[in-house]
Amino acid sequence: MKVAIMQPYLFPYIGYFQLINSVDKFFVFDDVNYINKGWVNRNRILINGKDNLFTIPLQDASQNRIIKDIEVSPDEKWRKKFLKSIEMAYSKAPYYEFTYSLIKKVMLTEEKLITAIILNSLKEILQHLEIKTEIVVASEVYSYGAIKGVDRILKICESEKADHYINPIGGTELYQKDIFEKNNIQLSFIKSRPVVYPQFKNEFIPWLSIIDVMMFNSKEQIQEYLNAYDLI
Repeated sequence: MKVAIMQPYLFPYIGYFQLINSVDKFFVFDDVNYINKGWVNRNRILINGKDNLFTIPLQDASQNRIIKDIEVSPDEKWRKKFLKSIEMAYSKAPYYEFTYSLIKKVMLTEEKLITAIILNSLKEILQHLEIKTEIVVASEVYSYGAIKGVDRILKICESEKADHYINPIGGTELYQKDIFEKNNIQLSFIKSRPVVYPQFKNEFIPWLSIIDVMMFNSKEQIQEYLNAYDLI
């Protein structure tokens, strides 16, 4: 049983989906503190040949609040503004029609919680890419009260009878393999290989939102990208 755990991110880069695709169960860590200027409600897209940061406005977000309790701004204008930005940026992209309709379905919803919007986006994208990994909302199954950090991860792995935990490469300084080995769990770090594709006639800008990847690539090509990683 392979397991991964990550915070909920809206339209993240393809490495997030590589991680999901590499495991049997993916836990959405929604009951941890929100991080200002993190990736929960923002990412980068291509506008006029340059990377541009989009941000979904949140209501009363702070690092003292749990992600799952945070709502998006009640001002509905931001939804249409966001969609208009996508339209203007990508209307001439080869896979615009399908990708835009997916984004529109996710964003024009009555959902108020940012995590609900994110979970809906994951559902739509994973279904499109035929990724069969089971998605589990951590707070609904394994809250574990005061247990935090690596101890909580180990507890989830133990409860799931997982023997392999996969983490993004950025966690190499946070998690020690010997601690996991003592609990009979293999720890691996996933490292994405370069994913390069035409972005109109512009110089390629890597690691933009999955929105960009879907605008310029067929489902079959993205499925190949999903396996473009190494476990370290």
